[in-house]
Order: sequence, then structure tokens, then C-alpha cells
Amino acid sequence: MTTQVALVGGSGKLGRIIHAVIDELDGFEVRNVLGSASDLSELDGADLIVDASTPAVSIEVVRAALQRGINVLVGTSGWSQERISLVRPLVTDGETGVVFIPNFSLGSALGTALAAAAAPFFPFAEIVEAHRDSKIDSPSGTAVRTAELMTEARTGQGPFHAPHVDQRARGQQVAGIPVHSLRRPGVIARQEAILSGAGESLSIVHDTVDSAAAYAPGIRLALPFARDARGVVVGLENIIDIGIRTRS
Repeated sequence: MTTQVALVGGSGKLGRIIHAVIDELDGFEVRNVLGSASDLSELDGADLIVDASTPAVSIEVVRAALQRGINVLVGTSGWSQERISLVRPLVTDGETGVVFIPNFSLGSALGTALAAAAAPFFPFAEIVEAHRDSKIDSPSGTAVRTAELMTEARTGQGPFHAPHVDQRARGQQVAGIPVHSLRRPGVIARQEAILSGAGESLSIVHDTVDSAAAYAPGIRLALPFARDARGVVVGLENIIDIGIRTRS
């Protein structure tokens, strides 16, 4: 049986990549594409909803999907743990699932997982992320997810040291980690997690140089997973087998 997909935000950059992947993927078909002027009633009849909209619209899409009992795969950025907690109560019947993927890149998922694994060993950390100048939200969803997991990994060691964070130039505090966002032309996506300790530092860098090529493998993995998911799952690292699991 073919899985009928309602794609929200299909005319955007990520939405177009997702559409192309679905067109090539056996067992999946785009039922309809929703844009900014679409009514959410157009979600009716879908087997899976894929959200690649904007942060302002995304939460309404997720709510509408779960109210209809339809699983949803969220690729829209801007979903922090605090925001995800707003929709968790809607996923309590064991019959639906919502999968949040801050970044479909396999390398990005690995970079985030490695930064979390290293976090207990270094008392200082900062994140620098760069995206194209048209990206709406900052910090990026990937940076937020990375910071949250790094701090969570330090439960036994306490929070990172972050001096002088009262100064605006020190970046935005996300889970106690200064995050610095660059928005400029000529960039697709780049993130560097910098961990420091006595006499040494460790930098974990991920660069996206071709978004279509980088995101397609993760999208292929996420689609069937999201179709069958139950409950809330956050992060591509919980779908691929990299030997590291994080909290959803």
C-alpha cells in the first residue's frame, strides 16, 4: 500500500528536496502540497504529514495532524525541548507519533552526538553556527538541539562554565551554552561545537556544501520511520545506528 503524504511548505528549499525524495521513494506518494494560504483541512485523508513550513506555522501543523490521528514528520527548525513539551500531551494514546528532525544530514547528527559524548569531559563550551542570510530563525534548530544534549550529558558534572554572559556579545544562552549565529550569503550550513579544558580544546565541525545531497539520505530514513512511529522522537541520531542514543 502506498503511503499518501501531505507536504506542508513544499515550495520552500527543504520542502522541494523532500518532495524530490518522495517522488523517487517506493511506497510513498505526495498526495497534496500545502502552502501559506492553504487551509489545514487539506491534511485530511493523508497517511503521513511532513512539515517543512516556518516556525510560526509548524506548531499548528503538528497540532492539526495529531488531532486527526495522523503521524507527522517535522523538518521545520526552531523546535526546542520547551516547545516540544507543548505538544507532548497530544501524543498520549499510543496510536500516533511525531518525529522532530532538526537536521536531516547524517553528518550533522553525528556531530551533535559526538559533541554530547564529549561534553562531560570539558568544563567550557560554545557553539558557532552559520546559515544563509535568508534563514528566519536563530539560533538554528540544530544548534539548540546540540546545546540541549551537551548540557544534559553533564548531569553528573554540573553546568558548563560560561563567563561574562551578561554581555550581549557573548551570544544567546541555550541550555547554559553561548551560541553565536552568523547569517550571510554564500553559506548553506555550518556548525562548530568548541569544548575547552585545561591546556586543550576540541572542535567538532560540520559543513553542508550541497543541501540536496546531504539531506536526501536522512529524509529517506526518516519517512518510513515517521510513518510507523509512536510517541515523540527527536533527532536523526535516534533513527540511524551510530551507537549513541539521546533523549527524545
